[in-house]
Amino acid sequence: MSAAFGTRLISDPLEISDEELAEVSTILNIRRGFSIAMYKDACMKRRITIRMRSTGCRDVASYCALLRQNDHELDLLQKAVTIHVSQFFRNPSVFEKLRSEVLPGFFAGCPDGRDVRFWCLGCAGGEEPFSLAMLLLEHYAAELGRLQISIRGTDIDRDTLDAARRGDYAEDRLKDLPEQYRRRYFEHQNGRSRVIPAVRDMVTFQQGDITHDDCYLESSLVFCRNTLIYFSRPDQEKILGGIAAVLQPGGILVLGKSETLVGETRRQFSAICTIERIYRRL
Repeated sequence: MSAAFGTRLISDPLEISDEELAEVSTILNIRRGFSIAMYKDACMKRRITIRMRSTGCRDVASYCALLRQNDHELDLLQKAVTIHVSQFFRNPSVFEKLRSEVLPGFFAGCPDGRDVRFWCLGCAGGEEPFSLAMLLLEHYAAELGRLQISIRGTDIDRDTLDAARRGDYAEDRLKDLPEQYRRRYFEHQNGRSRVIPAVRDMVTFQQGDITHDDCYLESSLVFCRNTLIYFSRPDQEKILGGIAAVLQPGGILVLGKSETLVGETRRQFSAICTIERIYRRL
């Protein structure tokens, strides 16, 4: 990195220049095989600045030097620039709409023995796929008996997925959880709550990067919530196009409340509920 910008102090994420962002990106790419090219620059600059402040580095040059020498900080930065925060039944109205209106019609069209594949993309600590598993156990026992239902959660971070497989959570992750779910589907001890084996066994976790085509899984229902907002418009279109390609006709797509279909994908889906951002593949 050149001395021309290596001594400038950072007080705001926007003060990281594009050249400095490219330098950090190159280090991540070379040392971890991880690219931030598809993510929004402002979001990446903000998260890099947070890591810089936590390490005491006052300019990008010194932080890049640290990244070249310190594997632990490199790991922390990679976690910081990807999003791993969720809750059980996050946005409860979405799950209620699925339970009361969307899934009954979807399951009614499924013949006995059919493979039904649910995919939670960017699943973070597993709260979303586990919430879906609980919803099915609570309200769709008959469908679980007559259909071959599988739930898969993917995320880019291996450590986050390892934690998801354990299914052990702090109490704040359960704040939107209906009380009957808390009683039936968790074991509580020492201020923490662990998903019971019957729920854990319903979900398979695997590592995947949505910027790579091989991440996309043939699916009947896809959750892609609060993920697109971190990507540029062209890359949102690419991700949605990848989902459309693997989502079966009549399949369901659920986006985050601040996300919507863009580009060509608007002609590949019909709206089931625009308020809850639920769509059907044409």
